[in-house]
Amino acid sequence: MKLQTKVERVILGIDPGTSIMGYGLLKECGNDLSLITLGIIKMDHLNNQALKLQYIFTKTTEIIKAYNPDCIALEAPFFGKNIQSMLKLGRAQGVAMAAGLAFNIPIFEYAPRKIKQAVTGNGNAGKEQVAAMLQTLLKFEESPKFLDATDGLAAAVCHSFQKVGGNSNLQAYSGWSAFVKDNQSRIK
Repeated sequence: MKLQTKVERVILGIDPGTSIMGYGLLKECGNDLSLITLGIIKMDHLNNQALKLQYIFTKTTEIIKAYNPDCIALEAPFFGKNIQSMLKLGRAQGVAMAAGLAFNIPIFEYAPRKIKQAVTGNGNAGKEQVAAMLQTLLKFEESPKFLDATDGLAAAVCHSFQKVGGNSNLQAYSGWSAFVKDNQSRIK
């Protein structure tokens, strides 16, 4: 009889932002999940957009060096009415991605609705519901001051639930064109 070894991986989840960026680190061992840490990176003390992006890159790099994640799950920007806000959010996400890519860490993106659905079962759940479900799921009691931290953690949990980039047979894609090529039947 062959014994299976449990493979561990650390997932860094990020909720990008230009005022506050939330993050959470999760340890996955088989189907067991445990919280490593969660927190925020505040940037309201910076008034220059370029300095905020530099700060995001520096802080994300520090987190990567400290915790050595195996993959990064990011909340993808959602489509809104304010183009300038979307541009800023997209830049913040891109800089966080670049920090991970500088360390050759695979990056995965999830829509906010997909993350909420994965964590709470409801794609329209509020931030408070997501935070409460994470506290129950990961058995932590401290309540983060900012819900951006639990949003980052939720991205990590969502990725874990997808079983992508770990011990699964599911495909991880390097970009949209690779996904489209392999999934013609899913495109309308």
